[in-house]
Amino acid sequence: MFKSGFVNIVGNPNVGKSTLMNLLVGERISIATFKAQTTRHRIMGILNTPEMQICFSDTPGVLKPNYKLQEQMLQFSESALQDADVLLYVTDVVETPDKNADFLEKVRRQQAPVLVLINKIDSLSPDPSAREGGSAQEQLSRKVELWHSVLPEAEIIPISALHKFGVDSVLKRIGELLPESPAYFDRDQWTDKPARFFVTEIIREKILLYYDKEVPYSVEVVVEQFKETDRNIRINAVVYVERESQKGIIIGHGGVALKRVSTESRKSLEKFFGKSIWLEIFVKVDKDWRQSDRAMKAYGYNLD
Repeated sequence: MFKSGFVNIVGNPNVGKSTLMNLLVGERISIATFKAQTTRHRIMGILNTPEMQICFSDTPGVLKPNYKLQEQMLQFSESALQDADVLLYVTDVVETPDKNADFLEKVRRQQAPVLVLINKIDSLSPDPSAREGGSAQEQLSRKVELWHSVLPEAEIIPISALHKFGVDSVLKRIGELLPESPAYFDRDQWTDKPARFFVTEIIREKILLYYDKEVPYSVEVVVEQFKETDRNIRINAVVYVERESQKGIIIGHGGVALKRVSTESRKSLEKFFGKSIWLEIFVKVDKDWRQSDRAMKAYGYNLD
């Protein structure tokens, strides 16, 4: 009676997919920040229990692509529709179904069971000006009815990933829906990504947190050296930007900004790996890399 399968998480940007993924898996696998378009890759997190193995996939937020990087990000999201045993479509209490209607239509045509998770219900507050009832519960009921009308075959589950409300119900329902199958991965494996991947993600997370406007979205991180011993890890990483002006912003006056990124990244890496980290970060320009087929392949964004 052992169960195993792939549970893929999709939805628009900034609805809480990565926060939910980390909560479901019990490990901090995906970057979760207040900024949209944080996740760029399809990232697997594996939950093992005595009864089942659930292979979760976090995906980039669905958007209309403006350059090649976003085209590749959309492909990662669409690929998650093709191999799901259970699909989690994450929305929130603000979003309406007409956002990215084309992608939602593909979700509607899914053969796999679909769970629509209405996230951030903790942010609902009474609205005394509402004509049709303004209590938080009434607002939520209307949201549930709306999503039922758009995806009539889906199950709707209100949650708050931030406050861990409703997540146990989601896990229970996933367990009921998964097919009987042997495990796909070793029982002690918790992701399909190598250590170097998490180094790049942690550094990119700090850049997303500490820089404004377009700069963090113009950044790619590459690990050029990763040497591990029993006691420590030595890492050399390169932060690529698209223009010389962005390089100056990343480094900052007297190197102060880059030093902050390096220090905070090292602290997080030491917590992640449980070892002492020696980290050196360089900044280089790869002009207009987000529009380059060469860069998409070199930085690991091509599905093939």
